[in-house]
Amino acid sequence: VSTNSDEQKTSYDAQVSYYTEHIKSKDEWTFAGVYTDKGISGTSTKNREGFNRMMRDALDGKIDLIITKSVSRFARNTVDTLVAIRKLKDKGVEVYFEEQNIYTMDSKGEVLLTIMSSLAQDESRNISENVTWGQRKRFADGKVTMAYGRFLGYRKGKDGQPEIDEDEAVIVRRIYREFLEGRSPHAIAKGLKADGVLTPGKKGVNWQPQVVKSILTNEKYKGDALLQKTFTVDFLAKKVKKNEGEVQQVYVENSHPAIIDPEAFDQVQAELDKSNRARHASAVSVFSGRIFCADCGGMFGSKVWHSTDQYRRVVWRCNAKYKNKEKCQTPHLTEEELRSAFVEAFNRAYPDQQEVLRDYKRLLCELTDMSEQRRIADGMRERYDAILAQIQDGVMRNARVPLDQEAYQREYDALLKRAEEIKERLDAALQEISQRELRRKKLARAMRELEKRDALLTAFDGELWVAIVEDVTVERARLVFRFRDGREEAIAIKR
Repeated sequence: VSTNSDEQKTSYDAQVSYYTEHIKSKDEWTFAGVYTDKGISGTSTKNREGFNRMMRDALDGKIDLIITKSVSRFARNTVDTLVAIRKLKDKGVEVYFEEQNIYTMDSKGEVLLTIMSSLAQDESRNISENVTWGQRKRFADGKVTMAYGRFLGYRKGKDGQPEIDEDEAVIVRRIYREFLEGRSPHAIAKGLKADGVLTPGKKGVNWQPQVVKSILTNEKYKGDALLQKTFTVDFLAKKVKKNEGEVQQVYVENSHPAIIDPEAFDQVQAELDKSNRARHASAVSVFSGRIFCADCGGMFGSKVWHSTDQYRRVVWRCNAKYKNKEKCQTPHLTEEELRSAFVEAFNRAYPDQQEVLRDYKRLLCELTDMSEQRRIADGMRERYDAILAQIQDGVMRNARVPLDQEAYQREYDALLKRAEEIKERLDAALQEISQRELRRKKLARAMRELEKRDALLTAFDGELWVAIVEDVTVERARLVFRFRDGREEAIAIKR
């Protein structure tokens, strides 16, 4: 039987009982045993332990007659069926398929067997296609399913849809908060393990950085769902492959309750992208990936001085300071100097809270209106699709009617060149929309942080730093802070 449903389990027990009694009732037969596979598909013999054990015993001379209910129970793969039958016939072992009344030693047995096994294989394909169709129909309807047993933060609700498990959602929010505060996935995993927090599979506390990263990059935590990330390549082998464009994916917005604010989620993706582009930057501090050298443009990273004695301290220095022909002249900075400079820069840049918030709202309105950019992108997409249709029409016409191949090739090359040019312009338009949207989300998050404060800063605030600072350029005598809204403030390095 190929499923674990209660009905099939009953059928399984009945079949074992039936064949045991049936064989023992024949005086001319000696009962060699019942070989079974429970809850495993017959599409392949690879993982069928009972089937493979039966084949070994038969080929070793322990069995000379195998009785099975039907061809589809033996195997649903024509090749596997025929290969197995021929191996058995070579050793003088006969197989009897009760439902089809086929004896493999019979002269007509192999012809009938080929037909029946092909039908069984086709049946398996139809079942697979029906299951796939059902899954894709659910995807197209925007219905979301999750592996709740291994998915942190959600459980299956009474209506069958995902609902937030608040006990687990606390852990998810902690992971996102700590990452935005500057901790790396490795450091977050270490902290969760130290605190005895169970992993998503509930099998222990051995958190791995890649598990943390998968939580940080899963769009389901912001209430959206990208469906059909994987697909089954071969219904016989049951091989599952990551979807890289082979089949259609569906992105559903607001498909279920969000644990993480969408703007915070997008900020995390931007920070991850920045970290990926700066592989050599340390990612254990809020300052990681944001401080740059004015001399070479390289990124500042943290260095530990006097790591083994009482004078131990962390400083930030250009990672490429000694790698170029000319040594960078920008100074190193202590974390205390960076914190102090940020407080001073923020208070200079944002002395009037209400005026600042008005400026932010104006900028957000400007960035929210992307009608012109979308109009341009839609026009480019229509032109691109039209040229692709022309190319396809030309290919079909050339296949049906003898054409001058040199003229056809010139026309084809010209259309292809136009398509590539328009595609470049379309990609540029879509990139501008994406960048504006990302900047809008960053500004929205910065504004929310600003709204929490109604006075000048008196101490360093890590959350505010992450939300409001775009980057800092270290010059030889000063730090230049660039904020999300485009403001800049230069602070002298005090030594």
